[in-house]
Parts: sequence; C-alpha cells; structure tokens
Amino acid sequence: MDDLSTRSLTNPLGQAFWLMRATFTVAPILFGLDKFFNVMTDWSRYLAPWIPALLHLSPRTIMAGVGAIEIAAGILVGLWPEYFAYVVAVWLWGIIINLLTGPGDYDIALRDFGLSLGALTLARLAWLHHRAESQRAGLTARADRGRGSVIPDEGLPAPHSH
Repeated sequence: MDDLSTRSLTNPLGQAFWLMRATFTVAPILFGLDKFFNVMTDWSRYLAPWIPALLHLSPRTIMAGVGAIEIAAGILVGLWPEYFAYVVAVWLWGIIINLLTGPGDYDIALRDFGLSLGALTLARLAWLHHRAESQRAGLTARADRGRGSVIPDEGLPAPHSH
C-alpha cells in the first residue's frame, strides 16, 4: 500500500474519495429528479409553511426549484467536488433549518446534518485529490520539457528557466 493517493482504489484514501464523490454526485441527482415525480415521498410535506408564504409560491413550484438545484449540485460535485461539495453542505444546512422550523422532522434534520459532515469530508478529500492532480500535471509538464528525471516538488515552486 505504497500509493496513498486519491487516484488509487487500492488504498483507504482513494476508496473513501471515490465512494464519497460517487455518492454526492448520484444522490442529489436522484433526489432532485424525484422532486418532480414524488415516487419516494411527497416532498412538499417536508416544506416549512413559512417558506411558501415568504416566497408567494406553491409548495409544488418550490420543490421543483429545489429539485433543479439538487440536480445541478450533483452534476457540479461530479465535475468539481473540491468546490461544490461545500455548496452541498451549505444546501443541507438550509434543509436542516427548514426541517427544524417546519413540521417537526427532527430525525431527518439529524440525518441531513450527518450528510453535511460527509459533504465536508468529500470537500477535504477532493482538495487533496485536486492538489495531487495539479502536482502530477506539473511534474508531467516538467518531464515533457526535457528536464531529465522527475523529482516531486514537495510543494516547492517549479524552478524558473532563463
């Protein structure tokens, strides 16, 4: 287990990153799609009454908007998890506020708090992955410029050529 990078599925770090990335890509997309079809549940029943009153929109319209945002968030987490996993965490905190001020679904609020911690974990793993990919790209570029053997930078800036 020499390769402790997020690129490799042969170690716990890589497994955790790819599992979290897949989960926080697929789950928001599926939940977002279901906001339009209500197969899993009637999502509008989870909406705090003050939200439609504040927005002057029907719960159905609000949930369609929520669904669209969740689909977009899932796609964006799939593409850029180092940024959009934070967006998902904040989104989940908004859902928690809704649940705590609505019909009393405190158990679901607690579940969503746990999911928000998972999203934050993904963001940190994704940062590590992004950093490793950037360093790898830099090493590849240096090797392509004919500098001989490639030695990891260890976080130091690349030498300047004159």
